[in-house]
Amino acid sequence: MITVDYHTHNIRCGHAQGQIEDYIRAAIRLGLTDIGVSDHNPAYWLPGDDPMPTVSMAKSELEGYVDETLRLKAKYAGQINVRLGLECDYVEGMEDACREMLARHPFDYVIGSVHWVQDANIFHVRRWDGVTDALPIFAEYYRLIIKSAQSGLFDIVGHSTAMTAFAPKPLADGIEALQDEALAAINDAGLVMEVNTSGFRKMTTEPFPTFRMIAAAHRLGIPLTFSSDSHRPEDVGYARDRIAAYFAQIGLGGLATFAGRQRIMLPLHEAASEPAMAAAAD
Repeated sequence: MITVDYHTHNIRCGHAQGQIEDYIRAAIRLGLTDIGVSDHNPAYWLPGDDPMPTVSMAKSELEGYVDETLRLKAKYAGQINVRLGLECDYVEGMEDACREMLARHPFDYVIGSVHWVQDANIFHVRRWDGVTDALPIFAEYYRLIIKSAQSGLFDIVGHSTAMTAFAPKPLADGIEALQDEALAAINDAGLVMEVNTSGFRKMTTEPFPTFRMIAAAHRLGIPLTFSSDSHRPEDVGYARDRIAAYFAQIGLGGLATFAGRQRIMLPLHEAASEPAMAAAAD
């Protein structure tokens, strides 16, 4: 049974619904032991307080986001482990600015995601207009994922096949080789990889990353965690039973959880038990 969800958003980012507490309550109703609060980071690489109001929170919102999550963490202690996280864009050349932003707050974990490739969002459907050879774009995407893994900034690699969601189908030959190179870098960096079920909502057939890539990560010994990438409270825990069945199929024994940026492996067969929840608590 999967009883953790490490990727949730809220109203602060400008494109999600609900307050942080709505997601925590949804997680409690599902019987989760851990809920990760991980809204989109402020656009630290751009000038101005709120340069991307429908994409990420304003810079002036970050302190309030942290304070609110910590308050709710204390409020729901004993019912669920509320973890303070952030989904943080990797932007090449801005590593020092990112590091400075993260160091100011007591995060339990940070998800590193690549959302911007060649100045366009990976989920922007029109970016593919007129593209006849997608492989160079994917090569750049995975080069940036490798750089993000090597940066030392993050704990979890976010939605590592997300760029395939709206890319021309069938996918270009050579993408799997690029993915395997990224997996090697993730493994070398000692990072966790999330299994993000928003892929089902965007692609309908597979999570991010794909089942092939999840199995390859498991063979390498890369720790995994579960993420719904919820943008609505009702999406907390989305498709967890489907992913739990796949984890059983590949023989996965546990999921990565975090406290104070320290990894804690939670055995899957103990995930719903009170002793396991206590072991994962601060």
